[in-house]
Parts: sequence; structure tokens; C-alpha cells
Amino acid sequence: MRASCLRRVSGRPQSDPIRPAPTRPTPWGTRPLPIEKLLWLRRPGMKALPGTGAPAQLVYGSRNTWIEGGGPAWIGHLHPARVGRGQRGLAQLEIPASPSRGFWALPENMTVVEGTAAELQCGVSAPGSAVQWAKDGLLLGPDPRIPSFPRYHLEGDPTKGEFHLHIEACDLSDDAEYECQVGRSETGPELVSPRVILSVLVPPKVLQLTPEAGSTVTWVAGQEYDISCVSGDAKPAPDITFLQSGRIISDISANVNEGSQEKLFITEATARVTPQSSDNGQLLVCEGSSPALDTPIKVSITMNVLFPPGAPVIEWPGLEEGHVRAGQNLELPCMARGGNPLATLQWLKASPCFQNGQPMSTAWGTEHAQAVARSMLVMVVRPEDHGARLSCEAHNSVSEGVQERGVTLQVTFPPSAITILGSASQSENKNVTLSCITKSSRPRVLLRWWLGWRQLLPTEETVIDGLHGGHISMSNLTFLVRREDNGLTLTCEAFSEAFTKETFKKSLTLNVKYPAQKLWIEGPPAGQRLRAGTRVRLVCLAIGGNPDPSLTWYKDSRTVTEPRQPQEPRRVQLGSLEKSGSTFSRELVLVTGPSDNQAKFTCKAGQLSASTQLVVQFPPTNVTILANASALRPGDAVNLTCVSVSSNPPVNLSWDKEGERLEDVAAQPRSAPFKGSAAARSVLLRMSSRDHGHRVTCRAHSTELQETVSAFYRLNVLYPPEFLGEQVLVVTAVEQGEALLPVLVSANPAPEAFNWTFRGYRLSPAGGPRHRILSGGALKLWNVTRADDGLYQLHCQNSEGTAEALVRLDVHYAPIIRALQDPTEVNIGGSVDIVCTVDANPILPEMFSWERLGEEEEDQSLDDMETMSKGSTGRLRIHDAQLAQAGAYQCIVDNGVAPPARGLVRLVVRFAPKVEHPTPLSKVAAAGDSTSSATLHCRARGVPNIIFTWSKNGVPLDLQDPRYTEHTYHQGGVHSSLLTIANVSAAHDYALFTCTATNALGSDHTNIQLVSISRPDPPSGLKVMSMTPHSVGLEWKPGFDGGLPQKFQIRYEALGTSGFHYMDVLPSQATTFTLTGLQPSTRYRIWLLASNALGDSGLADKGSQISFTTPGLDQPTGEPDSQLPTEQPEGSSELPLLPTLFAVGGLLLLSNAACVGAFLWQRRLRRLAEGISEKTEAGSEEDQIRNEYEESHWSGDRDTRSSTVSTTDVEPYYHSMKDFSPQLPPMLEEVSYPRGFTGLEEEDMAFPGHLYDEVERLYSPSGAWGPLYDEVPMGPRDLHWPEDEYEDSRGIYDQVAGDLDPMETDSLPFELRGHLV
Repeated sequence: MRASCLRRVSGRPQSDPIRPAPTRPTPWGTRPLPIEKLLWLRRPGMKALPGTGAPAQLVYGSRNTWIEGGGPAWIGHLHPARVGRGQRGLAQLEIPASPSRGFWALPENMTVVEGTAAELQCGVSAPGSAVQWAKDGLLLGPDPRIPSFPRYHLEGDPTKGEFHLHIEACDLSDDAEYECQVGRSETGPELVSPRVILSVLVPPKVLQLTPEAGSTVTWVAGQEYDISCVSGDAKPAPDITFLQSGRIISDISANVNEGSQEKLFITEATARVTPQSSDNGQLLVCEGSSPALDTPIKVSITMNVLFPPGAPVIEWPGLEEGHVRAGQNLELPCMARGGNPLATLQWLKASPCFQNGQPMSTAWGTEHAQAVARSMLVMVVRPEDHGARLSCEAHNSVSEGVQERGVTLQVTFPPSAITILGSASQSENKNVTLSCITKSSRPRVLLRWWLGWRQLLPTEETVIDGLHGGHISMSNLTFLVRREDNGLTLTCEAFSEAFTKETFKKSLTLNVKYPAQKLWIEGPPAGQRLRAGTRVRLVCLAIGGNPDPSLTWYKDSRTVTEPRQPQEPRRVQLGSLEKSGSTFSRELVLVTGPSDNQAKFTCKAGQLSASTQLVVQFPPTNVTILANASALRPGDAVNLTCVSVSSNPPVNLSWDKEGERLEDVAAQPRSAPFKGSAAARSVLLRMSSRDHGHRVTCRAHSTELQETVSAFYRLNVLYPPEFLGEQVLVVTAVEQGEALLPVLVSANPAPEAFNWTFRGYRLSPAGGPRHRILSGGALKLWNVTRADDGLYQLHCQNSEGTAEALVRLDVHYAPIIRALQDPTEVNIGGSVDIVCTVDANPILPEMFSWERLGEEEEDQSLDDMETMSKGSTGRLRIHDAQLAQAGAYQCIVDNGVAPPARGLVRLVVRFAPKVEHPTPLSKVAAAGDSTSSATLHCRARGVPNIIFTWSKNGVPLDLQDPRYTEHTYHQGGVHSSLLTIANVSAAHDYALFTCTATNALGSDHTNIQLVSISRPDPPSGLKVMSMTPHSVGLEWKPGFDGGLPQKFQIRYEALGTSGFHYMDVLPSQATTFTLTGLQPSTRYRIWLLASNALGDSGLADKGSQISFTTPGLDQPTGEPDSQLPTEQPEGSSELPLLPTLFAVGGLLLLSNAACVGAFLWQRRLRRLAEGISEKTEAGSEEDQIRNEYEESHWSGDRDTRSSTVSTTDVEPYYHSMKDFSPQLPPMLEEVSYPRGFTGLEEEDMAFPGHLYDEVERLYSPSGAWGPLYDEVPMGPRDLHWPEDEYEDSRGIYDQVAGDLDPMETDSLPFELRGHLV
């Protein structure tokens, strides 16, 4: 549409002049400036543009320039498309087009599809001119790249005047008017090409179908439905077509509406559809076509059309429809084709009872591929189905009515039964009348009669209507019966042509009655005597007769029957009627009894009868004793009469009591039954309590029968209770066990009550927690205790009187030791009794025994002791008590009641103190520079406790001096005193200290020399322990170490060779060593040297050297008793390695000494200052003391720094160090104690002195008891037992200076070198 100039839109007159468009300088000169962009925008509150009905706002120039206001607004160029719907009153300023003479190629109108490229031609005849394109009046600029529009650019050769506008991927924004403008140049004027329109076609993207596309829609055939289809935005508006099963629907209404934006349109189309059954499963398609589409776009729905099925069809299996036989298994198929959904089938049976039809089957199946529904009716045809109509009905959810197909049944059925009325039993020569009647049948049947194989003619025949459309046939017959007809079969037969293969009959057996001809009895001969109990057989026989004669037995006119109760003895056995040919018999077997004597047995058959009589001999049927009194008491008289009721033959009567014959007199007898004889005799008796329960017997004896019948009468004598001679008067029981106090009493009646009394208290008859009175009066006790011991009184009573008895309960219980003096003390050499007093029952002479507890068998001997006992006291007498007898003893008491009692008692042998004297003379070394301390250890044995005193050079030591501190320990018979000297001075403290031990029995002392630190003393006791051709095992005793750690070195030589060999002993504290690398059959000499940091011991001592000769290879060798882990394995192959290994080890030790020397030095000072352990060497004293003393005390005071502790945790055992291996808890004096105890600071401490005492350890013997004495509590400054600082017992006294690394003398600090005195 071409637009003219726009007029004023604010209401001014049309004659107003048009304002020119704004101008600005351009490369082409001064001319009206084209507006770069004009946009129509709608703002709230603006008036509507003429003809548009909507307020508008004009944007002019750049995008941020607005032209608005209350006055007139002037509009520049507008695109024709924008002056479209509702904007036709607007006009565009006309720019005259240049003539085509300046262009050799002009643009043309073009139509493109959205997304494709477009190119507008522009060929300029004047090369070198400035060319640019205008889009809807908006200049795009002369730049060929057109930066403002990335998809736009100029193509062609500018030198040839080619300025073609190329647009990539066109979209709706490119739909506009375009013109090519050429600026003025030297070669030509400005030119403007004609305006062309670039139309961009936009295809519809989607189609929206209602119902939803892709779904399945269920419709009913023949009904009308509306569907709608709406296209998406498109340009131009698309055309919509509907296709139903491939057929175009003509009834369509369509509307075109504006799209979501300008220039776009949507099409809405609605179609009216009437689906048919043929449309079921087909597609209904909405198709949208547009010039912008190569092929139409489509959406569809699937039509599910519901329609009724076709009429059902019944396929009859036979030729004649409806004809069927009763009993036949009828299978009748029904089929219905078509229908959506497929048909629902059911079978109905209509009969007179069910006019509307009775459901027969509601099961059916479908075949969707063939669109067929099938149902099979399976039934067994019955007579009552005659005339019934079977119908198959088909319908589905859209059927307007039920479609039905039926068939009527014509049932053929025979009679279900034949009945003969009348009796077939009749006496001979009389008429029999019978009727034969059939059940209903279709068709009717005929009847005929047969007697055996002979046909009889009926007297009358009748046919009447029956059930289910059938007929009933009847036939009557009358004929004369004879004896020879008896047993023949009389048959009524029904037949018909419809049932040629079947025969229907009913038969009876003819019974002609006639009587028997003869009757007799077979049995014992008449008059024969039969013994009672004899089995007799009687047989009754008869000949002929119909029915079979019933033979009946009678005894004296009474019918004979068998006993009804099964438990009754079968004295009569009645046989059944038996037949053999024409002879009939019935047997009667009976065991004869008294009632059968002279009895008449009769057999009857109708009017006929026969009889016989028996003679039976039997003993007395009953012997009865009659008494003239029932309640008897001692002294009463009673008269007893014996009566024999009946016997055959007569009997003789006699009396006895418990086997003693009694004198009797005759009495008057009574009449006897069973046609026998009776007898009676009497006896008179005087009663006593001993007669109670006795039996008085009457005997009836038959001499002929050699049989005796007896009866007895038990005497019931009432008397008060009487205890029997067997009554137990003493009952023994074990404590915690059960006891039964029996009762043996005689009384009539039985005692009414048994009352037990104990210590004046009556026991509850109902029982208690620990007792119960049994039904016979016996008393039962549970958990018997010694408190239950004593006399129990029993009181019995009945209606005749009372009686009493005393029963003693003797309770045995295990022994309990009541008194045992522990401990028992005796002075050495004295005598003492260990007394054991018990409480037990019974007290036996040999129930005391004694044991001595010890580990060795010789320690358990009691040969030198005397045992004795008296009553509940046992004694173990010890003469001339010795220390070896001290220890634990056990008193064992066993009186036969478990468990035996055991009591432990300790024998303490008191003796004077014995101080341990170490060998050699005890020495303690300490630096005398007044900065060190020394500890002197004194140990003694003795009982009772020992008091220690100290003196220096014979002068009593003043313990009030703060430099001296004493600690005293008591453990059983072993006592120790530790004297600590602080700030040892060479001038004052290097002296001889004397320790004196004193108790009530005497005293003893020992001397300890406090000396300066020096070289060690030579070891002693060097000896050979084992020897092989290449090695020798050595053992020695170390000497005084001089107060410093010492080590040992072996020097040896082979005699006859020059030079010495040296071997260091490892570990350094070892006292055994195996020297290897020797030669067999060689004489050697060995020296043992001890050395410390101050030097070695020298070789002067003879005890430190030894000579020996190694055995030859062929001589037997002795292996060493033990080898330390550091011993070198023997073997000549390893000999060259020994010097090398020792050299390397020495270098390593020297290199490490410098690194750890300072640390070890400080650590050793601290441990030594705190008194962690003491080194002790002692001789090998072997005596063991097991003497414990119960006295314990604490003494001391903080000012004097002296304390005494006594402990007896376990029985002590003492061993020398060399023989001791178990690691056990140390003694109190051997463990650490707090530094505050001595009151000395760490820097003032020096190495303490070394004690040379026997090393003693503790362990508990088997069977030892727990702590015997409690440890006396200590103050805050006392010793404390360490929890986790127990050391190996083999080195517990070797840790003062033994752990220091070897050092040269010059390397020791001055204070450790000591004063050479």
C-alpha cells in the first residue's frame, strides 16, 4: 500500500501546511533527513490515533528520542505494513524515485521463507558513488558490512557498481520495504531506486488439536462430535483440513485471528464428525498447509468407536436340531462377530419353572484378531430338560437391546426305574397277584412277564401320562403257585424301538411256603450222671420245610439264650441254624451246673417238638457263715453257724481258726434248691485283741466228688492302740538331711490322730516348713539340724482308748573346730601341745589327725611328734622344739559325716637373734667429700621381734644426729635395719660400724666397714662347670666392686704356646660364661680379672685362676648346665669372627658413650639418690626358716629419723642369688622410698654404699593362707610400696652403679674418685 503524506493527528484543520521533516547535514548535501527509526508505542493515558481506537506514541530518530505533547505531532516515513489493520488513516512522506537510467540493475519484490537468505539487486551505472540501502526509510549506511545489522551485508564488486543487499536467515523483522540510494558524486547525481517489498513467510510450527493430539478418543458410532484444531503463529494464515479415516471432512468452520505479534496470524477450525463402526481404530487427522511449508504439518487422534456386535449364531452338533438323548454330554458353541467392545455372551435355559430363563453359563472368550466372541455351553442332558429352550444372548455396553438365538430341546429318555408291587411269598397251591409299573419314559415302553424261561400273560395293561412329557406303563399279573415253583425268578421286562440296545428289567424270587416233615434230638443217654462243669452237646434236627424251619430250644419251658454280658462266663452256646440238603440242625452246647440237674431241654419247629432230661452232680453251691454279733471286744463270746445251701450228693462240714481245728455242733438245715441236699453246723468262740483280723474257716467236703468248698469269717475285734514290739525308739539322722520317725501301732479302729510333742511343744498336724506327719502317723523331718536332737513324744488315740511312746532322734553332724590356739609359741628346745577342740556328733576315738604343711616330704613328717585325743579334744605334742619344726600345721577331724573339719595353726619357735655375716667382711663404699650418702644394711633372724642398735668404732651411735637415719623392718622372723649416713666425710665416717640385734632370748652383732671408692676386689671361687673339646663353662663369685660398676675379663693361654688371649664377659654383671674357640686335648690356664672405672683387681688371688685340659674329640663331653643368650655358638668355622665382632662392639660402645654419658650420669644420680635398689652379695646359706611371729609394732620419731615396720604378708623363703630365678615382689627395704624421707636434696646425694648380704626373696608355698599380720600404717614420711617399679630379682642389687657405661679413671668426676685412705 502506498501511503501519502500524514496529516496532523491532534485535531488541526486539514489545510494546515505539512511541516518538513527534520534535516541534518549528510554526505549527500542538505536535504530532508530520513528518520532513522519510527516506532509506534502505546502509553497509558494517550488519546487514540484516528481510526485506530488505541492511543499511540511516536518515537522519532534514535531509540531514546520521544516526540510527544499536547500540540500537534508530525510523523515522518512509515512502513506500509505498519499502516495496516486499524492504521489506514496514516500517510507516509513521498520521496520521488530516481529514473532507472542511473541503474543497470534494480531490486524487485521478493518473497522468502523464514530462515532462508535473500539478496536484493542494485547495480549502479556511475562507479565511485556512495551507495546505501534504506529499510522502511531507515538508512543502513554505506559500510558494506552494515554493523548495525549483523545478518546484513553488501555483496558485489563496488568498482563495477554492484551493491547487492544480502540478508542471512531472514526473519519477520526483515519483512519491509527496501530501496537503494546513490549519493551525489562528481560523475552523477543522487539516485533512489524504486521501493520493493521483501515478504518473509513464517510457517506454522505447531497444530493444537482438541481432543489432545496423539490420544485415543472413545466415541459411539452414529453420534456427532465436535473437534477443533488451532494453528500456531504463521504468515500468511495457514489452511486447515480434517481427514476422517483418510476422507476429507467437508463440514468445517474456520476463523483467522491475529497472532502473538504483528504480521502473524492463527487459524482456528472446527469440524463436526459422525464416526461409524468402520472408523474404529482409524486416525482423524488435522492437516495445516501454508506457502511457507513444503509439506503440510499434521496432528491426529485415534478413534475408538463403540458399536454393537452382530447377532449370535449357535452351531448345533447333530443333524436334527434340538433332538438329544438323556444322559448325553451336550457341548453347544455360540459365536458373535463384531462389536466394540466385543460381545458379552451368556447362556439361558427357559423352562416351565423358569419362564424368563435360568443362567447356565456366563463364561466366554474373545478373539480380537478375528473380532469374534465365543462361548461353549457344556451340560449333561436330563429328562426334565425336555421342552426347555436354550438361548445364547450377545450384547455390549452400547447395545440398545439383547440379541438372542435359541434352540428347543427334544429329549428322549428311558424309564429310570421299574417297580413290582405285591408279595412274591405265598403258600403252595394259592394265587399270587403282582403289578409292574415303570417310571416316565419318552417314548412309551411295552411290558412282558417271565417266570424262569416261561412267559406269562398279563391280566391287564395300562398307559398314562408321566413327567417331562413322557408316559407311564402298568401291567397286572395273577397266577397259581406250586411247590416246584419255589425259588424261580419272576421278571417284568420293559422294551421299545427307541431303546433297542438297552433292556430294562425288574426281578423277584418266588417263595412258596410248605412245612417240615420230621424232628428229633441227639445227646447223652437218658439217666447218665454228669459232673458239674461237664460240657454237653445237644443237637436238634429237622427234615424239609419252606421257609427253613426255625429250631428253638427251651429249658423247663423257658427259651434258651446266650448270656447278654460279654464278661459273663459262656456256660451256654447256642448255635445257628444250619442246612445240609433238606436237613436242618441247631446245636446247643452247655457246661452243666447245679441248675441243670433234672432240667428238661425241649426243641420245637412249628408244631413239632422233642425233649431230653440231664442228671448233674455238683458240690455245695454256696457255703455261708452266720454270726450272732457284729461288734466284738476283748472278752466277748460269739456263735458262728456254717450253712451249705445245696449239693448233690450231700457233704460233711468242719471248722478251724488260723489252721487250728474247732469243736462244733450240728444245726437244723434248710430246704435245698436244684433238687440237691443242704447241711449246717455251729461253733462258739471267746474274743481277745490278738484275734482281730483272724479268719475262722468252714469247709464243706464231698467224699464222692473229692471236692471241698470253703468259707471264712474275719473277726473284727475293737481295742485301743497298742505299740508293737518292733517299734523303733532311737532314730539316727545326718544334719541337713532327712529323718523319719516311724510308728508301729496296732488298733481297731485305726487311730484317729497322731500327736507329736518335742520339748513341750506340739508339732502342727498340718505340717510345717521342715516337718510333716504322714498318713500312718510317722513324723518326717527335712533339713535336720543339731537343734532337732532329743526325745519326741507320740500320742495315739482311737474310739476305744489311747497310747503313748517316746522316740529319740540322734542327729549326726560334721565336726566344727571350736578352739585352736593360733599361733602356738614355744621356745627353742621346749615342749608344747597344739590343742584342737571340736564340736561333733558322733565323737569317735580316731577322728583326729594332723598334717604338717610344707613343700618337701621331709618337712611333712610327724615322726618326732606325739598325737593324742580325748573326747572332743585332740592334741599334737612336740618335744624339744627346733626351728625346723616351725611352720604351719593342720588339724583334721573326720567323724564320718562330711565334710571333715580342717584348722590351720602356726607353730612359732622363739629363738635368740642370729645376724647374717656376709663373706667376705661387709664393705660399703662411698665418696668422702661430704656430698654423698651411704646406706648400711643389717639383717637378722629371731623371734620375738628384734631391736637393732648401732655403734661406730665401738661407740654407740647417736641417732639424734640429723646425719643418721635408721629404718627398721620386721617380716615374720626376719628383721632388717637400714642406717643411712648423710654427707659422708672421710675423716669422720670411714670407720667400722657395728649392728647389734637383741630380743628377750639374746643378742648378736655384725661389723660393716665404710670405705672409700676403690678398685674392685678379685673374684673368688672360679671353677669349671662343663667342658667340651672346643669350649669350657666357667662360674665364679664376684668380689667387692669398690663402689663402682665392675666388669669381668678372661685371660687365658694354651700351655706350650706364647701369648695370651683376652675375652670380655657379656653381660658385664654375669657370673657364668662359656669360653669357646678352644682346641681339643689342650692344656689351658685361665685368669679372671675384675675391673671398674678405677682399675682392675690384679692377678694375685689364687681363686681367680684355674688350669684344665680340654677332652679329645673321641672322649665324652659334658654340656654346661645353662647358657646365657650372649654365649657364642661353638664351631671352628666361627672362630675368626670373634675378634672382629668384639672389636666392632667396642668401637660402637666408645662412640655411643660420649652421646649418652651425660644423660645416663644424671639419671643414675637421681635413681641412686632416691634409693631405688641396693646391690647385695652374699654367701650361699641354705637353711630355710619358716618361723613367723605375730608381734608387730611401729617405732620412730621424726626428729630421730628412725622407724620400724613389721610385715608378715607371706611365709618367707630364702635363697641365694645364684640359685634363684623367679621374679617376685621385693622386701620393704629393697624398694624405693620418697626422697623426702631422708630430707636430702638431689644435688647433695652421692652413690650409696653397697651391701653384701644374702639376697632373699619371697613367695608363697602351696596351701599358704593370706596375710597373717596387718601392716602397721605409716606416716607421710614413711616408705611406700611401689606399684610398677619391681625389678628382675637377679639384678635387683646390681643397679646402683652397675648400669653406668665403662669409663676411664680420669674421666670420673673428682667427687667419685674418693679419698685414698
